[in-house]
Amino acid sequence: MPYKNRRSTYSSFILIFVLIKVGLNLLAISHFGFHRDEFLHLVLADHLAWGYKEVPPFIALLAKISSLLFGSSVFAARLFPTLFGGLIILLTGLITVELGGKRFAIALACLAMIFSPAFAASDYLFQPVVFDQFWWVLAVWLLARYSNTSSVKYLYFLGITVGLGLLTKYSMAFFTISLLTGIVISKQRKMLFNRHILGAALVAVLVFMPNIIWQLTHHLPVITHMKTLQKEQLDYIKPSDFIIQELMVNGIALFVWLTGFIFLLFSVRLHKFQFLGIAFVIIFAFLLFMNGKSYYLFGAYPMLFAAGGFGFERWLKASGYALRGMVIGVFTIPNLILFPLVLPLFPLNQTVSIFKFIHDHTTALQFAVTWEDHKVHATTQDYADMLGWDEMAAKVDSAWKQLTPEQQKHTQIYADNYGEAGALHHFNKQNNLPDVISLDSSFALWAPDSLNAEYIIYVDDRNGGNVTDFANNHWLESYRKIGEVDNPLAREKGTAIFILVHASHQLNDRYSKELARKRLE
Repeated sequence: MPYKNRRSTYSSFILIFVLIKVGLNLLAISHFGFHRDEFLHLVLADHLAWGYKEVPPFIALLAKISSLLFGSSVFAARLFPTLFGGLIILLTGLITVELGGKRFAIALACLAMIFSPAFAASDYLFQPVVFDQFWWVLAVWLLARYSNTSSVKYLYFLGITVGLGLLTKYSMAFFTISLLTGIVISKQRKMLFNRHILGAALVAVLVFMPNIIWQLTHHLPVITHMKTLQKEQLDYIKPSDFIIQELMVNGIALFVWLTGFIFLLFSVRLHKFQFLGIAFVIIFAFLLFMNGKSYYLFGAYPMLFAAGGFGFERWLKASGYALRGMVIGVFTIPNLILFPLVLPLFPLNQTVSIFKFIHDHTTALQFAVTWEDHKVHATTQDYADMLGWDEMAAKVDSAWKQLTPEQQKHTQIYADNYGEAGALHHFNKQNNLPDVISLDSSFALWAPDSLNAEYIIYVDDRNGGNVTDFANNHWLESYRKIGEVDNPLAREKGTAIFILVHASHQLNDRYSKELARKRLE
């Protein structure tokens, strides 16, 4: 049957799974507080630009739109990630249809993704991950549509998608190169013998051009950021760890995407989509070589889930509803055991009780509560990164109120890391306090030229270690500790708040030198 005469795109059927995904997110997004990374990305709304030290500008624009439309609550901030998470499920279903799948294939592919720990954990927080996944999946769907229709409009849509993807996360470049290489290696290389490919590439460059100009005028901070990331985090990731993590992150749904991977590479029925399987091999090998984090690859899995749904549908085409339903259950329901570990469906106290029960009865899930310090904790690191911020902000507010109105006129607030600075930026606006200063991350882009106030409210992430060093170097007239984060579950536990009195010019000199260095990175 010619492609254009297909009677159904199963759009209404796919929407059922979109609603399931969105519904689960809406149940969870209000539990706990902001994640430290969310604070960093939300603060960008107040400093709109064509680039930042860690990310391109797309998420800053979304942060601005989100705050204007929905407000500044945790629930409001997570509405866009929830929407895009639903769109990823929609596109997964549509890709399944492009591959030739029908209702069973769509149901298996979409439900396997919805209940996958990887996508449950990454598709509700306000950070670039979910938006990056969206552009990857949209690019695959557009290529699949072009393969089936030969309509060049999809190539130009693809150019826009790649450009917007690059404005979201630079990893879009690696996936684009992998897709192109996969096409060249496969028998579908004739797709590239088309002048419209060059037109699509030009569109992508034009969309991305503002960030290129910003990078060039700011000394290419992306390179410094990548070097720092490699040195401080990626060098500690072993290739064996990356492989194990990729085999585990989707839980029992592993067998769905592995089936899809095999079908893309070897199935005669999917021969014209073989380039997708080859592209997965290339991006996997690249991230393995670069010591990439496991979530860098998440955007490549939806096409494998779609092909996996198609594969199982082919295998079970003569089977009844009971067997098909059992297969869907086998590859989705077991992942529900992992849901409290990756998606905060329950309030904090209930979640902690679940973790304690797991800790007391099994060691199989101990990896989930093992942090970057390689120690086992009471909750996951992501959950711990959502706690303690309001307590910290309240103690900064308490420090502010201990100063007289005249002293407040000559007071600055400083935080050591971007999580603390982002949290204070958020809460200080509510408390009518001065904005926070920090040299960490993109905060250095808008930091003032000097740290020379008579009083400094200092948030020390070394639990007083930095302030002690200042005092030992006689850079302060005096200081007093106001308090520290006491929440035992918070990753920021022990972060201390001080009032520094009459800092010397040596402290400001150190600050100025560090700021100058950061501005050149």
